[in-house]
Amino acid sequence: MLYNEKKFKFDPEIKQVIAQNIRKFRLEKGYTQEQLAVYAERSPEFVRRIESEMGERGFSIETLYRISVVLEKDVGEFFKRDNLE
Repeated sequence: MLYNEKKFKFDPEIKQVIAQNIRKFRLEKGYTQEQLAVYAERSPEFVRRIESEMGERGFSIETLYRISVVLEKDVGEFFKRDNLE
């Protein structure tokens, strides 16, 4: 099998989608950025940068996992564009 035979479609804006979903789900829970940061054991500045820079600030899978636990959302929900409509 040749590896170049398979084509994949990657979303170039996936970090922005994740950041927007973090903000949306946080607001749905009624949490401030500071509350989310404390619960997820991250700095408030870090959470602010994730949301305000629309994901341009990188973050780890562990951070996304912690945020998903705090916001009571499956990790996969953060990747969905239809959550933003």
